[in-house]
Amino acid sequence: MDFNLTDEQQMVKENCRRFAEKYLKPKAAEYDKTHEFPWENIKMLGEMGMMGVVYPEKYNGSEMDYVSYAIIVEELSRGCASTGVIVSAHNSLCLSPIYYFGTEEQKNKYLSKLTTGEWIGCFGITESGAGSDAAGTTTTAELKNGKWVLNGTKNFITNGGVAHVAVVTAVTEKGAGHKGLSFFIIEKGTPGFSVGKTEEKLGINASSTTELIFDNCEIPEENILGKPGEGFKIAMHTLDGGRIGIAAQALGIAQAALDEAVIYSKERIQFKKPISSFQAIQWMIADMATEIEAARLLTYKGAALMGTGERRKYSKNAAMAKLFASEASHHAAHKAIQIFGGYGYTREYPVERLYRDARITEIYEGTSEIMRLVISNNVINEY
Repeated sequence: MDFNLTDEQQMVKENCRRFAEKYLKPKAAEYDKTHEFPWENIKMLGEMGMMGVVYPEKYNGSEMDYVSYAIIVEELSRGCASTGVIVSAHNSLCLSPIYYFGTEEQKNKYLSKLTTGEWIGCFGITESGAGSDAAGTTTTAELKNGKWVLNGTKNFITNGGVAHVAVVTAVTEKGAGHKGLSFFIIEKGTPGFSVGKTEEKLGINASSTTELIFDNCEIPEENILGKPGEGFKIAMHTLDGGRIGIAAQALGIAQAALDEAVIYSKERIQFKKPISSFQAIQWMIADMATEIEAARLLTYKGAALMGTGERRKYSKNAAMAKLFASEASHHAAHKAIQIFGGYGYTREYPVERLYRDARITEIYEGTSEIMRLVISNNVINEY
């Protein structure tokens, strides 16, 4: 068992860290304040091959491994959590279902532009009455005269306001529960497809989070992804991969919180000593560092198992990584504010933003409660 990164993975880590330090970290507070989508950064990341990390070169992808993907999202999130989730949602939630379940025609049409960052993608399952329970979906798709007609609204869609392509679920067979769901690929500008309200959020403010509205939206029959009724299977496969991305995002936020806390503790003088010399501070730092390292091992293991392509091998581990890393991120940001004291509660220092950014990682792409359900179901079924 080798815990060392390969030369290629180490190079990816170093390149992304330099990029994040130079371009992301200096502007993260500004993006948080203005809620501006970081187009300039996304364009550069596209040129670096980070918008199509694990996908084949034949579709203009970078053809890296999944551990490299986790490292990329971690390092980007260390500099700017919003940028991290933009890249994660694009790679894990939009490109993945098209690559794994799309036809060759769909792959050639969409992946070649999405992998370069020329187009941005989003993924829509969530509705006002369908969050953890995908069977609560009310958006419908009816086949009429050779076209699918969609009606309904999706909520809390990451990249929703900027996406050129949306991959969304709809009910194609009413009363069939999970078996009645299907996925569709919808392009920006399609008549009947519009962006609804933009959410005002606690954190990750440079990430576009919106409604998607379908009002008699007609798309070609061939824009169904997979077969009718395969929506739930596609969703579960996609979300398993997406959870590694969010685990990596949480990991990056946690590491940033630890970095800031350690540096500050060595500079802050109280009782004529740096506060890093006090046991109370040392114990907080020890707990943060230990949880972060455990989260990293879980995340990288989950990513490595994803590379096997066997969902039964990585579904449980992806949920474990997402659960533990997101809660470790929350703990780390909480402790960082405590170490900063009153200054940590102000926007003068970044730990206040990190705390707000960390909170969502316990909610999206499967709440901590759903992660525990996924984990327990897998463990029980192993006996």
